[in-house]
Amino acid sequence: MKSWALLLEYDGTSYVGWQRQGSGVSVQSVLEGACVRLNGGAPVPAVAAGRTDAGVHAAGQVALVALPDRYRPNQIRDALNFHLKPHPIVVLQAAPAALGWSPRFDAAGRAYAYRILNRRARPALDLHRAWHVERQLDVAAMAEAAVHLLGQHDFTSFRASACQAKSPIRTMDRLDVLRDGDTVIIAAEARSFLHHQVRNMVGTLKLVGEGRWRPGEVKVALEARDRRAAGPTAPPDGLTLVAVRYPQNPFGVG
Repeated sequence: MKSWALLLEYDGTSYVGWQRQGSGVSVQSVLEGACVRLNGGAPVPAVAAGRTDAGVHAAGQVALVALPDRYRPNQIRDALNFHLKPHPIVVLQAAPAALGWSPRFDAAGRAYAYRILNRRARPALDLHRAWHVERQLDVAAMAEAAVHLLGQHDFTSFRASACQAKSPIRTMDRLDVLRDGDTVIIAAEARSFLHHQVRNMVGTLKLVGEGRWRPGEVKVALEARDRRAAGPTAPPDGLTLVAVRYPQNPFGVG
């Protein structure tokens, strides 16, 4: 057997999230089902860099599985993609993983992007891939507010009540707010995130964009260290795990 790192892309709309749950279909269970076909019917556990929630997408999720060493990387990729059909889950790359390597604990950073479709007309092509907000958003004000969240802080105000992280302290390396036509993109990067942290930050920044909050009120909410002080949780549709960074990229690029 050999450990394989997998670079995954998936549309999370129809899944209960990455992690296997008591009910519903998870990305993990679908991937493990495909791996079983390459392992003579024996179970194959899959571990991911991050447990994306129900409805959240991925363009650069990374997972680890153990499969027979008789396969080449391209064979792993192509065979898994065949068995993953018709699910919108795709293996972009497969590469041998070093002994003891962990996609979760060896990660040096994670990058997410949140898309807001900011127009009056409802989405068609972007259905389930963006948060539809009709009211025109002030991107400059949102960007000004986002600066208050950069750096190391106690993010209790932006963590889910069910978050199991031992510490609310996180370091935001990047939080950019950009407009591309009718789409507002919020790009966030950190070594790790609390449960719902990105979606809670987006929900708060939306209040600023709508003019309901002043940019400085985000700093007040942060310093309150109370979830009730911040804005609502943005829906999962607009969130995508874009990339996971490693000191030594197992896929040999980037």
